[in-house]
Amino acid sequence: MNNQRPPTKPASLLGPLRTALLVLILAAAYAYGFRVTKVNLYDLVTGLPNMHHIVLSLLQPDLFVRATEMQKSDTPFLVRAESGALPPPPATPPAKPGPSVEIYPSVAKPGDVIEVKGRDFKPDTPGVIYLIWVGETRLGKITTDAQGSFAAKVVLPGDVTQGDYWIEARVFRELNWYVPSETLILSLRLMLETIFLALIGTTFSVIFSIPLSFLGARNLMMGAPFGRATYYLSRTFFNLLRSIEVLIIVVIMAVVVGIGPFAGVLALAVHGIGALGKLYSEAIESIDPGPIEAITATGASRLQVIAYAVVPQIVPQFIAFTLYRWDINVRMATVIGLVGGGGIGFILIQYINLLEWNQAGTAIWLIAIVVMAMDYASAVIREKIV
Repeated sequence: MNNQRPPTKPASLLGPLRTALLVLILAAAYAYGFRVTKVNLYDLVTGLPNMHHIVLSLLQPDLFVRATEMQKSDTPFLVRAESGALPPPPATPPAKPGPSVEIYPSVAKPGDVIEVKGRDFKPDTPGVIYLIWVGETRLGKITTDAQGSFAAKVVLPGDVTQGDYWIEARVFRELNWYVPSETLILSLRLMLETIFLALIGTTFSVIFSIPLSFLGARNLMMGAPFGRATYYLSRTFFNLLRSIEVLIIVVIMAVVVGIGPFAGVLALAVHGIGALGKLYSEAIESIDPGPIEAITATGASRLQVIAYAVVPQIVPQFIAFTLYRWDINVRMATVIGLVGGGGIGFILIQYINLLEWNQAGTAIWLIAIVVMAMDYASAVIREKIV
């Protein structure tokens, strides 16, 4: 009996060398990546204090304001040119009950000082004087006395052209209750526009994706050469649409149809065709082939096989994928507004550009609440359907 052990083979160096080579490649990739992206953790740490006021403003969104009561009164005013004869003063309107405003003189030229007097306003109330024509120009602040009167001297802007104007005084008194701010009302309206923007965009993408998804299903199209060519063309079409970022699509659509929600709808629809077409096609490919074989054996046509063997199996998944896509589109719709696609993103980028962080906080919190609510609702519906 030979109890001799077989000679041991020397350990191969291929494994350690391959591992070492892989580590070197990864190290070189990360070193070059940090250099290209200019990652600087020191700048991050030292720059964090600059976000202090931004974070505080975002945590204090502009939601409600004190209700105010406004009183106003106006009177006609004539601006004349630098030279020339003095035209007759405007006719004084008949006296009427309530606040009234008088101007001395009633005719002046750009750069002149005029005196504005008012009476019968709310007592001890601040206000503003405006020069009104096509638009309005703020001339100065006022505060009424205990009798509700005021007298203020203001200077006409030097760039005012000759013509008929109105001088208007407005006083504001804060009340003891709060009302929704203009920012909140505008954000709610644009958030509603965002939700329906996503809904219409999803609807258009579903309409086009459903018929195309059958052409992109391998188990339905891989028979004849024409079917295989149709399958590959459909899948290539889906991948092409999905590969183009929705922000790029909305910029293109804004050039075609103009800036606004319609451009956002088209961008979501185009991108959604690629995404939903792929999901629908994969849902069709994952169905049970048994019913297809059984109905095909009865001599049914291709359309009958799809109607009675394929459609009943894919309806729940199609509904689930559609709800999921609508959820995604709501989040996308808040972003495409940044580049002219309408919705709440359009006003959000303006708040950020103007450094109005409290107003931006209102829009951001509203987006977060709606997205979370949509995500929860769609998840519950998908769970009950699938």
